[in-house]
Amino acid sequence: MTTRAPQPEVLRYTAFSSDPDGGNPAGVVLDAADLDDSEMLAVAAELGYSESAFLSAPPEGLGGQEGRAYSIRYFSPRAEVPFCGHATVATAVALAERVGPGELVFATRAGIVPVEVADEGGALRATLTSVEPHIEEITGADLDEALAALGWPSTDLDPAFPPRIAFAGARHLVLAAATRARLADLAYDFARLETLMHQLDLTTVQLVWRESATVFHVRDPFPVGGVVEDPATGAAAAAFGAYVRELGLVPQDIVLTLHQGEDLGRPGELTVTLRAGDPRVRVGGAGTRIG
Repeated sequence: MTTRAPQPEVLRYTAFSSDPDGGNPAGVVLDAADLDDSEMLAVAAELGYSESAFLSAPPEGLGGQEGRAYSIRYFSPRAEVPFCGHATVATAVALAERVGPGELVFATRAGIVPVEVADEGGALRATLTSVEPHIEEITGADLDEALAALGWPSTDLDPAFPPRIAFAGARHLVLAAATRARLADLAYDFARLETLMHQLDLTTVQLVWRESATVFHVRDPFPVGGVVEDPATGAAAAAFGAYVRELGLVPQDIVLTLHQGEDLGRPGELTVTLRAGDPRVRVGGAGTRIG
């Protein structure tokens, strides 16, 4: 007679909202030391969230206080991803509920990501600091294919925001819509966009519309993760922060507000902070337990 291994406790948190019905839900496993890759993928697939996070002991030399430093891995329902912002925020809030606010340190496959959790009037808010970012050009042929998959004519792009691939832990194609109506009307060819994204090693496509100098609305198709759209995307927000700074579209010191999830009925708010002299991008938001 065989004894089945105990199943890990899977917590459910939402990130970038203090409302369980807003933001982006993530699965959080605070002790995944006994899970192998296939088991973590199975947990993520069963949950069906865009990503789930799995914690284990920190690598030697990571630093950070005991009980506040971990290795972390992220799985979508289809595959592992190197970095996920919303699952990082969700995990940080879950940990802070247990060990208190303060600094946490996560070793991700993209690099070291510190997170500061603060108690703001009884609500927890987590701010991650990205790995060092960069942006790169996209070829005309690849851009044409992306627009064809989205069903967007090139005239629907905002010429003030040139298409680029941006990285701050994961790769995202940034495309800016000329109008809010264009951003709201999202009905794309799932398989066609997924194929291109695999070719370009993209995690999401970051679709943005500028409301004002500091306020943007964003959406993130995520077919490579088996999800039509990600409700609130911290990794893409970090990449977008790097994008606007490197292209000189915003001042070196600025705080941007990104609204995401409104078109899905799960509104969330992400804060992107840029600091002169520091190439990294800070992305913050609230988080809360679901159920």
